[in-house]
Amino acid sequence: MISAIEQSQSSAAEWTRPPRILVVDDEPLSVKIICRVLEAAGHGGVVSTSDGLEAISLIRFTKPDLVVLDLHMPGFHGFELLRSMTAMMPDGDFIPVLALTGDLIAGTRRAALKLGATDFLTKPFDNSELVLRIENMLRTRLLHLSLVDQKEELRAALAARDCELQEARIDLLEGLAHAAELRDPETGRHMRSVGEISEKLALGLGLDPEMSRTIGRLAPLHDIGKIGVPDGTLLKGGPLSEQQLYLMRDHTIIGERLLHSLGSNLRTAAAIARHHHERWDGTGYPDGLTGETIPLAARIVAVADVFDALLHDRPYRKAWPENAAIELILAGSGTHFDPDVVEAFRSLDWVASYTGEYVACSA
Repeated sequence: MISAIEQSQSSAAEWTRPPRILVVDDEPLSVKIICRVLEAAGHGGVVSTSDGLEAISLIRFTKPDLVVLDLHMPGFHGFELLRSMTAMMPDGDFIPVLALTGDLIAGTRRAALKLGATDFLTKPFDNSELVLRIENMLRTRLLHLSLVDQKEELRAALAARDCELQEARIDLLEGLAHAAELRDPETGRHMRSVGEISEKLALGLGLDPEMSRTIGRLAPLHDIGKIGVPDGTLLKGGPLSEQQLYLMRDHTIIGERLLHSLGSNLRTAAAIARHHHERWDGTGYPDGLTGETIPLAARIVAVADVFDALLHDRPYRKAWPENAAIELILAGSGTHFDPDVVEAFRSLDWVASYTGEYVACSA
């Protein structure tokens, strides 16, 4: 038959490190006996103390896998230590406690269980039974640690999967953008250019590089709703009728619905699609939002969208000179556009170069 010590040594091999055991007992002889028994059973990570207050520091800094605790100690006794352990333990953690007691009163055991004790051993105890109980509790601790590791691995796997799904959604949307480009090559070019300018504006506003890159990646989808606009309206070579104007404006709502249908991770893209034609003074569409009630990403894309659109031919008008397009953006600060975004636009290299020349000429 396998002895308790042999069974303990066999089980300890399942750990990738020696399990850490803290022994707390005010009787030095009892501490010495327990430590020797555990060391004989193959447990090398045993720490001990006869001071309940010192035990608090040892628990905090050594992070034991199991505590062997004498309940009845002078001064800071075992029940107070159990309370302190519960208060300091992180959410979701579990450290088994083997309570040692010579008290056979049921109320004592119930109180200890309520405070977090896992098992009991009555003094005087049999050494083999001590080893077996500790071994069973260490198995429980090992299972807990294994479940924590699996939970972290699962969380990491789900996060990676979310990233993959997000990339797949964006790839799909970029495919739709290319479909729009087949209908109107100018729309496809415009989408890409707006993305590049939007990322620069976001950086100029002080947004972190990752957020700026995200806005730059999503900005090209601002006109994705135009895939639902009839060719007779989208490609008309002159002024739109009132009905056609309403159809064209609907691309903001179509785009938002399309992006929303692909999941909550595309909320920013959906907000850009719906609100990039809102105006700072509330005269835009589709919702007439004002000021900072307009999502920041949409305020950024609004500037990039108008500026790039002005620089290129459209079916209903010729391209504007770059200086005229810059002046329109600067003049729209506080009315059409968010003043902070306009300041970020002003700081862009080619704009700063132009405004410096303009000021010099004016002087």
